[in-house]
Amino acid sequence: MTESPVAVVTGGASGIGAAVVTALRERGYRVGTLDLSGATKADHAVAVDVSDGAAVAGGVDEIRTQLGPITALVTSAGHYEMAPVSQISLQAWQRMLRVHVGGLFHAARACLPDMVGRGAGAVVAVASELAVGGGDGDAHYAAAKGAILGLVRSLAAEVAGRGVRVNAVAPGPTDTPLLSDDSPWRAADYLDTLPLRRLVTPDEVARCVQYLVCDATFSTGDVVNVNAGAVI
Repeated sequence: MTESPVAVVTGGASGIGAAVVTALRERGYRVGTLDLSGATKADHAVAVDVSDGAAVAGGVDEIRTQLGPITALVTSAGHYEMAPVSQISLQAWQRMLRVHVGGLFHAARACLPDMVGRGAGAVVAVASELAVGGGDGDAHYAAAKGAILGLVRSLAAEVAGRGVRVNAVAPGPTDTPLLSDDSPWRAADYLDTLPLRRLVTPDEVARCVQYLVCDATFSTGDVVNVNAGAVI
C-alpha cells in the first residue's frame, strides 16, 4: 500500500491557506499546517509564527513525526495593510518582510531536505499581483511579495536538477476576511477596472495551487497570475 503524500501549508487556518488545505486533501494529501492559530481542516496543526525560523523548523519536525516525510510545501501565511511610505514604520517594514519572504525562506529550509532526499517534491509560494504591478500605498507589501518571486526563481534553479519544482501563484485581491468590508479593493469603481469585474475566490487560487503541486510536472520557476485580469 502506497503511503499518502504529505504537504505543509503555512497560513492554513483561514482564507487562501484553508482553501489550499481542502484542495490538497481532495488529492489524497495528508496536510500539516503552520499558523498562528489552529486549522481544523488539517490532519495536524501547529501554532507557529512563520517569521521565527526556529519555531518553523520545530513545527515541520512535529508534522514530519506525525504524518511522515514532506513531499509538498505551500506558503500562504501573510498579512496586509496599506500605508504611504512616509507612514510605514521600520517595525512594520521589517515585519512585512519577515512574515512573507522570511516565512517562505524558513519553511523551504525546513521542508526541502525531505524532497531533495527523495528526488521529488513541489513548493508553491503565494505571492501577489502587487509583486508584478506595485500599488499606491502598498510599498512594503509589494516589496515583500516581489522578494518572494525572486526567491522562488532562485530556489527553482537550485533544486530542479534534484527533482523538486518551485513555483508561485500571484493572486489579485481575493474575497477573504483579509480585505475589510470598506477596502478599496472591494469598491465598485475598482472592480469595474477588472476584465472579469469581480474578485477572485480562495477556492480559485487553491485550484491553481493544487494544479502546480499535483499536475504541472513540466513547470518550475513560473508564476501563475490569478487576478481576474488585473495584470495582463
